[in-house]
Amino acid sequence: MAEPSLQQWHPENYEAKARFVSDLGAPVLALLDPQPGERVLDLGCGDGALTEQLVALGARVIGVDASAAMVAGARARGLEAQMLNGQELKFEAGFEAVFSNAALHWMLQPERVIAGVHRALVPGGRFVAEMGGHGNVAEIHGALERALDARGLRAPHDTFFPTPEHYGAMLEAGGFGVESISLIPRPTPLPGDVGDWITTFAQGFLAPLPPEERPALVAEVVEALRPQLLGADGCWRADYVRLRFRAIRR
Repeated sequence: MAEPSLQQWHPENYEAKARFVSDLGAPVLALLDPQPGERVLDLGCGDGALTEQLVALGARVIGVDASAAMVAGARARGLEAQMLNGQELKFEAGFEAVFSNAALHWMLQPERVIAGVHRALVPGGRFVAEMGGHGNVAEIHGALERALDARGLRAPHDTFFPTPEHYGAMLEAGGFGVESISLIPRPTPLPGDVGDWITTFAQGFLAPLPPEERPALVAEVVEALRPQLLGADGCWRADYVRLRFRAIRR
């Protein structure tokens, strides 16, 4: 059963260790194909890096995010952003498009997300997103689970990485016609080692440990992952698998 996410987000840390996430958002932006003057909701906008690109293309954009710190970061860019849980969207027929990049897998009640997006869109509006898909970071999560198990601790289940069939069926049940949906394996170069990735994106796995014991677990997992994820070129690559889709509100 899914559990509340223990992730905490901070714009400065995100900029230093996770900017690649928004930098790799160009394909899903192209799939959205925003038009000048369109009203777009950026769901899980983070610090607004992609929201800013949508605005530059002429769209009228509102960003929403559950992290107050990230919303503040987006506002610091001069963007319109609101602190709002993506599972509790309140908009009514206010947008021609809803866009989301690397955020939906943190929302553990997907039916509620889909229902809120459906309400937010006008008829014929599009829902275009990329998220973690089935098999995403399986090597990293597996190594973390084994390290916790060795300590008699339980790993969390605080992310949602669906198959195209599963998520496509939920979209259809939620009032959408699915134009495209696919899994995209994408080994992703990291700016540092996989330990930085863990402390940025896998905080739930560290939460069962006292703070003073977490660095040792991270170091252990880094060594366990070295043969799989460290390339001959000296670059660490996370074993990302993305789910990308475009759906139309009926």
